Amino acid sequence: MNNPQTTPIHTLETRPWGGFIILIDEEKCKVKKLVLNPKKRFSLQYHHKRTETWTIVKGKLEITIGEKKDIYSYGDTLTVPVGTKHRIENIGDESAEIIEVQTGTYFGEDDIVRLEDDFGRIK
Repeated sequence: MNNPQTTPIHTLETRPWGGFIILIDEEKCKVKKLVLNPKKRFSLQYHHKRTETWTIVKGKLEITIGEKKDIYSYGDTLTVPVGTKHRIENIGDESAEIIEVQTGTYFGEDDIVRLEDDFGRIK
C-alpha cells in the first residue's frame, strides 16, 4: 500500500550536462540516477572521501578512469577508487543514464576536485 504522506519524492537536480535524482541518501552511502545529455560530459575530476560505482542503464559512453579510456554501454559496471581521476562523456545522440553508488565518509559537492571542466566550474 502506498501512502503519499510517507513516499519520498525524488526531484531532478539540473546541471549544465543534464541532471540527477538522489534515490538513497544515508550516512555511508548515496545512490543517484544520473542523466547525461547527448554530446555532454562531466568534468575531469576526483574525490578525496568517496568511491563511486557506476552501472550504465542507457547510452553509449566514453569513460576515463585513471589513465584508461574506453567505450562502455548498457549493463557495464565500473568502480572509481578514492583519489582516482575520472570522467564520463556521452558520445551518443540520446540521453544516457547511469546508476551511481557512492560509498565513503562524505558526499558533498565540495569534495569534487575538478581538473578540467567544459562549464567554467574550476576554482
